[in-house]
Amino acid sequence: MDRNTIIGLVIIVGILILFGYLNTPSKEQVAAMQRKNDSIQRVTADRIQQQRAEKIANEAQKNDSAQVKKQIEQLGSFAPALKGEEKFVTLENDLMKVKVTNHGGRIYSVELKKFKTYSGQPLILFSGEENVFGLQFWGNNNDIQTQNLFFTPDRTESEINADKDSQKLVMRLSAGQDSYIEYIYTIKPQSYLIDFDIHFVGMNNVVSGRVGTIDLNWNQKMPQLEKGADNENKYTNIAYNYPNDEYEELSAMKDEEKKDLTTKVKWIAYKHQFFSSILVAKNGFEGANLKSKTLKNDVNLKEFNGRISLPLKDGVNETIGLNIYFGPNHFKTLKSYNMGFEKVVPLGRWIIRWVNRYLVIPVFNVLGSRIASYGLIIFLLTLFLKIILFPLTYKSYLSSAKMRVLKPQVDEINAKYPKKEDAMKKQQTIMALYRKVGVNPMGGCIPLLIQFPILIAMFRFFPASFELRQQSFLWADDLSSYDSILNLPFTIPMFGAHISLFTLLMAIALFITSKQNADQMGDTNAQMPGMKFMMVYLMPIMMVLWFNNYAAGLSYYYFLSNLFTLAQTYVIRKFVDDEAILARLHENAKKPVKKSRFQEKLEQIAKQQEIAKNRKK
Repeated sequence: MDRNTIIGLVIIVGILILFGYLNTPSKEQVAAMQRKNDSIQRVTADRIQQQRAEKIANEAQKNDSAQVKKQIEQLGSFAPALKGEEKFVTLENDLMKVKVTNHGGRIYSVELKKFKTYSGQPLILFSGEENVFGLQFWGNNNDIQTQNLFFTPDRTESEINADKDSQKLVMRLSAGQDSYIEYIYTIKPQSYLIDFDIHFVGMNNVVSGRVGTIDLNWNQKMPQLEKGADNENKYTNIAYNYPNDEYEELSAMKDEEKKDLTTKVKWIAYKHQFFSSILVAKNGFEGANLKSKTLKNDVNLKEFNGRISLPLKDGVNETIGLNIYFGPNHFKTLKSYNMGFEKVVPLGRWIIRWVNRYLVIPVFNVLGSRIASYGLIIFLLTLFLKIILFPLTYKSYLSSAKMRVLKPQVDEINAKYPKKEDAMKKQQTIMALYRKVGVNPMGGCIPLLIQFPILIAMFRFFPASFELRQQSFLWADDLSSYDSILNLPFTIPMFGAHISLFTLLMAIALFITSKQNADQMGDTNAQMPGMKFMMVYLMPIMMVLWFNNYAAGLSYYYFLSNLFTLAQTYVIRKFVDDEAILARLHENAKKPVKKSRFQEKLEQIAKQQEIAKNRKK
């Protein structure tokens, strides 16, 4: 490369460098260009996104059209009922408002007019699209669910009033010419019971599948209606009654439970603590699959699902007769329908239920018809029961007094046989003493055992008593729920986030009563080690933990019961002389001892054990 060539290249490079420097944009020009490029990129991105959205929408429309087309093909003769405008018809009497929708022809919501929720809102048993009530069957080999189809009402008005006369509403679902299903609702004045008939006409060529049955899906979410959700949840469950009047329930304490009923069922109830929806089949259900699930939210307590088999012969011209009860769990009201509905009131079983039904409820109703304050009614009921049980209380006290005056002699026997190997002989000697003076060591326990069913009956009665719902007394605003005098900023396990004053008063009264009884008994042989600590100190603490979330009426009753017990004990002590009792026992000791066959048998067994023990030694 010669000299001139090198000089030329240097000049060209210099020119390029100078040209690049002179044409370099300023910072303002660079920022403007960047803004322009960003704007172009945004417009391009928006255009691409819009094109994608249009593409997705077109595909969705195609899929929806395909889905609708598929549904129409599956519905067959029911296809015209797939679309429609939802309209409501309200059936109303002086007790309730029942809103029926043409979408599914079902009951959309139920409001009980005479009651409110704890927060003062209208009491609605259920409402909304999330609840299901409709037939499901195979029509022309395709799955048909009437819940999703539009029915045609036979009336044009939106409100039908049945305050004076019975009123009827017919919802018809057409399945082609001369083929249809009708839901026939009949509401009567002064009644919580609705007649519900399902009428099939010309459905023999449409309905197929299992011969002799058709399924009814009944799903319902149970909203919170009362003050204490935890306590209400304990009584919210599914119940059912067999044709032989055998009554059963799903467990309310489990988060989820299923039950398959394979035999005929008379009725099925979805029940709250104080209200129920009960579905009755006039000829019985063929069976049912029931499911209960606890919901973890602040609106609904549980969700109930039922797949119920209805008897259906051929569907040519056939009617399935049903009834639906929407109303309170009030014993007298439920019993008035003569269908066994009163069993949903949790009064206990066997003798506990008999005590509540034939003793407590009649007395409670008589007092309630004359007295407005339920706090005073509970006071009088407690007094009445204490008067009835007074002979047993008196007998129990006498038995305890006899054991107490014999304590010095029992102590002498214990001192005479201090060794463990002499325990059997010591026990025989003590029993011989009791037998000689005519004292039954179990004499004080038997009266208490007789009173025990009434104690348990009260435990079942007060939380289930509809009369106590939202009844206030003193500081308690609702005797059917807990009475809170102080809300805590935290939750204590088993106790809750509040303090119930009636529960505290009950525990204090129980402590005083138990301590009085323990002091009266002293350290007699009848008391097991640790029994005094458990009854006097531990039991009141357990009652506070247990009853803090229970009905205030129940704690109030137990508080009164303990006060009356203290008063009775004070009165009895005024008329019972321990020295007179001891003198009478000494007189009994002079009489010949009469042994029962049972006592002779016990002595024979004890002697055989003693002989075997000596042989072993």
